[in-house]
Amino acid sequence: MKTKKGARKIFYIIIALLFLGVLIYLILQNKEAEGECSLDEDCVPASCCHPDSCVPKSQTPDCSNMFCTMECKPETMDCGQGECKCIKGKCEAIMK
Repeated sequence: MKTKKGARKIFYIIIALLFLGVLIYLILQNKEAEGECSLDEDCVPASCCHPDSCVPKSQTPDCSNMFCTMECKPETMDCGQGECKCIKGKCEAIMK
């Protein structure tokens, strides 16, 4: 009778460990899916002058001592030619 109880305990421990492993896996997958943004507002231009890419707000460049030309360079977000968008959890520059 003792061997059945011991085997049953081992079985329940294995089931609990498998459940815990699946739970941890699902939590980690969800964290990866969140990405660097969830809204367009979470993204900003990656550089102060003539940006052509975007980064999360947490990586906003310091533009306090920066002077930029007023030209509208092609293939940049200058003069409203593009904007930052959150696409599938990643900040991307979308050119118009």
